[in-house]
Amino acid sequence: MGLTIYGTARSRTARVLWMAKELELAFEHVPLAMSDAALKQPAFLKINPAGRVPAIDDDGLAMSESLAINLYLARKYGDRASPSLAPASLEEEARIWQWSSWAMTDLEGPLTLVHLHRNFYPPDKRDPKAAESAEAQVQRPLGMLEAILASSPYLLGQRFTVADLNVAGVLSASRIAVIEMAAFPKIVDWTNRCHIRPAQLAARAIAR
Repeated sequence: MGLTIYGTARSRTARVLWMAKELELAFEHVPLAMSDAALKQPAFLKINPAGRVPAIDDDGLAMSESLAINLYLARKYGDRASPSLAPASLEEEARIWQWSSWAMTDLEGPLTLVHLHRNFYPPDKRDPKAAESAEAQVQRPLGMLEAILASSPYLLGQRFTVADLNVAGVLSASRIAVIEMAAFPKIVDWTNRCHIRPAQLAARAIAR
């Protein structure tokens, strides 16, 4: 059966496609958008009862939620990458979960709001105050991330891991382009290094 990835490359599915490319996995890509009626049909609801993308079917194992999918792929296939993207220890796996959860709870919501109100919504639907408030919310977590990256090139030390992929996936180029990043040079350097990885460029090319 193999691996099937559901969702367009312009959605959170981009993170899963990036991970699959890092691991050099063969996969079928079904580019369903959130507006596609197929998401509400019984066939897809068996894969994700929530009727959302991203989702995967990996030899009969159905999963949803981009960061959880990537953690699963890292555990199952991580040794295919060099250096390995699989957790090297229980401690490292816990740190990967920690950073992935942190990105979703502390960064994703506010960054999405800033992006919507400064870039995505039509001008008459944008709320500058909402964008300013959301940007203010991420200053402290970004400061914490800046301090971590001042002491090591990657989140867990010297090598790129799925923690970097998941957090850099949340800190996408389109999101950080609409906030002031002058106070966070280490984050800018780190996201640039993550986003120019060959696997990330290959995943982005799927959207074109």
